[in-house]
Amino acid sequence: MQRRAALLVIDVQLDFCPGGALPVPDGDQVVLPLNHYLELFTMRSVPVFASRDWHPEQSKHFKAQGGIWPPHCVQGSPGADFHPGLRLPEGTIVISKGMSCWDNGYSAMQGVTENGTPFAMLLRRMDLDRLYVGGLATDYCVKESVLEALKEGFAVTVLTDAIRGVDVNPGDSERALREMLDAGAGQATLPSVRSALLSDGEPRPPARAG
Repeated sequence: MQRRAALLVIDVQLDFCPGGALPVPDGDQVVLPLNHYLELFTMRSVPVFASRDWHPEQSKHFKAQGGIWPPHCVQGSPGADFHPGLRLPEGTIVISKGMSCWDNGYSAMQGVTENGTPFAMLLRRMDLDRLYVGGLATDYCVKESVLEALKEGFAVTVLTDAIRGVDVNPGDSERALREMLDAGAGQATLPSVRSALLSDGEPRPPARAG
């Protein structure tokens, strides 16, 4: 049975880009490839979701409250805004996460829409069962979102030319990608996705090696 796809853009927010409170090295470099994906998927009327960290001012994973991260992506702050160069189309559904002071907000699958609908529930209501995923950061929010989506029964393709990692420990991003692939995710880049769209109108990942 052919799967119905959606594009998920993860956490391309100013605080995760150079100059932000918790910058991913070269995090802004995902904007251009994501814009190409957004254009391709929008032309095919593929739904687009954009997740964001949306933390309260007091959060248990901020250093001031005993956590490991500096305050970032606080609700309503400029750093929580999506990167201004990211061309999210009209109709993009925003998924907010990390809204509890106890929630680290890594996985987009734990997020909710503006009216409080859980993301996974919304995907099922829309009869969507494949996610194409890009954004920030490979070794944290991308990894956790992909792994949880797979556990929820969704097919997932990681857009490897549209992700960047923190790499607190050298090689974290590479290990995270391998973990996602080992768990059952596919991987693709813009040429293969564009080719699939042009050939049959439905974005599909290439067959996995091995």
